[in-house]
Amino acid sequence: MENILIIVAGGSASGKTTVVSKLMKSLNYNDVNVICEDNYYKDQSNLSMEERKLTNYDHPNSIDDDLLYEDLKKLLSGKEIEAPVYDFVTHNRKADEVLHITPKKVTILEGILALYDERIRDLAEIKIFVESDDDIRFIRRLHRDITERGRTLEFVIKQYLDTVKPMYDAYISKTKKYADIIIPNDNYNDIALDILLAKIKEIIRG
Repeated sequence: MENILIIVAGGSASGKTTVVSKLMKSLNYNDVNVICEDNYYKDQSNLSMEERKLTNYDHPNSIDDDLLYEDLKKLLSGKEIEAPVYDFVTHNRKADEVLHITPKKVTILEGILALYDERIRDLAEIKIFVESDDDIRFIRRLHRDITERGRTLEFVIKQYLDTVKPMYDAYISKTKKYADIIIPNDNYNDIALDILLAKIKEIIRG
């Protein structure tokens, strides 16, 4: 059978990673790759640190969709890729590190704008949008960015108000219409995940 692509999209801190993690726990790791859209933020080596901090990372233009599309096509056709690695501390790709990824039966693409580019959508067998209340997403993001990404409280709040919330309303939320499945993730939704897993396993079995 051909290799397939599953897209998991949704707002920042909506619970995409949690959904993907639950799927991975129930699938054979030898059958599944996970591609994080964050690693495909455009290279910003030509910008100063202060300029990088001002980048709108929630706008579609921040993603190198051309490279992501080409890499996904290679994986789906059975070819290996070397994916970039993004560093949230330096706001840039790591110059001396790539991810060597071999093709597997299922590739899961996870990212806030993963459903935005029509070319990438057209590659997908299953398209998922993870939905969560704005307040819950903000609280999750606040905790994550401070504890995991070294951000200050003031920076997280300003970034949320200036770019995250406006871009969600303008771009990300509108990609929900392309989804085959919408998973509400304010709480755990095991039924939706069970149905999704059954479909994925059916596809893997061919």
